[in-house]
Amino acid sequence: MLRSMKDLENCAIAATDGVIGKEKDFLFDDLAWVIRYFVVETGSWLSSRQVLISPIAVQKPNWIEKILPVLISKEQVKNSPTIDNDKPVSRQNEASLLDYYGYPYYWVGEGFWGGGIYPYLLYRDHQHLPHTEAGARSAQLTHHNVKSEDNKKPIQIYAVAKRLLAIILMQMMVILVMSLDY
Repeated sequence: MLRSMKDLENCAIAATDGVIGKEKDFLFDDLAWVIRYFVVETGSWLSSRQVLISPIAVQKPNWIEKILPVLISKEQVKNSPTIDNDKPVSRQNEASLLDYYGYPYYWVGEGFWGGGIYPYLLYRDHQHLPHTEAGARSAQLTHHNVKSEDNKKPIQIYAVAKRLLAIILMQMMVILVMSLDY
């Protein structure tokens, strides 16, 4: 079942040994149109540090209690690489974070998440996806403040909508040209 990003707002992120914090924002890949990381506010146990949690670690959510379980420990989060969440995340930062957790690089393969469409498929038995830097030199994720209209904050995904519109128009042009009789 598809869920809105609004359903994830302020969800408690539960590690294997306790609650890490609350989801506060997302890092959104505006080329693939997927959430690449949850920005989690850790609260007092980690001096309110914001950390990035990959959807690769996410397990089945408890929508009633607004809990999102993840397969990482609080100790792992505590020692995770620090990343400035107010700037675009470079591939080097992503590689550092993914290496730290032992995850494969999602950009290696044909799908949104490596060889597949779901991030959790990368969690186990991922030896078939090698860690490489191929094609990863210049790509960056951009930080988008995606909020609902209820909060009266702007949705800053105009660039994504513009790109999708351009793709749709190109496909329509190809269909039109192919249908012309010469």
